Amino acid sequence: MVDDRDEGARLPEELARVLADYERHLVSERDLTPHTVRAYLGDVAGMLEQATRLGARQLGDVDLATLRSWLATQQTLGRARTTLARRATAVRVFTAWAHRTGRITDDPGALLGSPKPHRTLPSALRVDEARALLEAAARAADDGTPVGRRDVAVLELLYATGIRVGELCGLDLDDVDPERRVVRVLGKGRKERAVPYGLPAARALDAWSRQRPALAVAGSGPALFLGVRGGRLDQRAVRTLVHTRLADVPGAPDLGPHGLRHTAATHLLEGGADLRSVQELLGHASLATTQIYTHVSTDRLRQAYRQAHPRA
Repeated sequence: MVDDRDEGARLPEELARVLADYERHLVSERDLTPHTVRAYLGDVAGMLEQATRLGARQLGDVDLATLRSWLATQQTLGRARTTLARRATAVRVFTAWAHRTGRITDDPGALLGSPKPHRTLPSALRVDEARALLEAAARAADDGTPVGRRDVAVLELLYATGIRVGELCGLDLDDVDPERRVVRVLGKGRKERAVPYGLPAARALDAWSRQRPALAVAGSGPALFLGVRGGRLDQRAVRTLVHTRLADVPGAPDLGPHGLRHTAATHLLEGGADLRSVQELLGHASLATTQIYTHVSTDRLRQAYRQAHPRA
């Protein structure tokens, strides 16, 4: 997160108290992750600090003009449209909470507009590229080392389930049900969901489970995937793995683990899965988030049509 807060700025006592109450609400009532809490608080605190410089001493002094001035300042600083949209949303959520809890009589954030972020289609591998990626990982694992087997299992599971890299690294041994071929995932907002995986991923996980003791140490705990020193595998190592193995696939885009999530979603839809099912598999709170993958599929169909149809 880019922090535009002025380190010299100090909030009046009432605004500081409201911000502290909001932090407790985010942590205790909404049960958000520490990263999400920091992002929300940073955006709201930045707005309150500018409001203070404009003369606000209590939350009731923050009106729509104040919010628009703050957003305009962000735009002047050259913030991206996606950043502006996110910060406007953070402030709208904050003022809605303040209004709902009786801290202000009117909700100025309800009238705050924000620039629509540019829609960027996520990059995704073709089916043959995904297959080549997994085959490259399998070839690298032919030496039979625990790390090689682990890497194959990581890539197979990412592609099979479309789970986030943080969700993958957070998996424990008892989160995997090999009989039903289902993995239990703790997603955003600590919402739990069950995601099925196929036979290739099952075989890779089985091979890794036989090799896992070779990397395990006293402090390994229940982590499913382990690093070379026996601790829980971290996200940076997974990103390095994906980039390294994709380098072995000629012509493939250089994607990270999230690119495999895009790929899984795109291939599911292209294979006939309905949008609601893909939403559940990915753990999206809103169907609108999942709908971007339909644009990916349509784009590929259009490209194939242009290349193949004699009257295109």
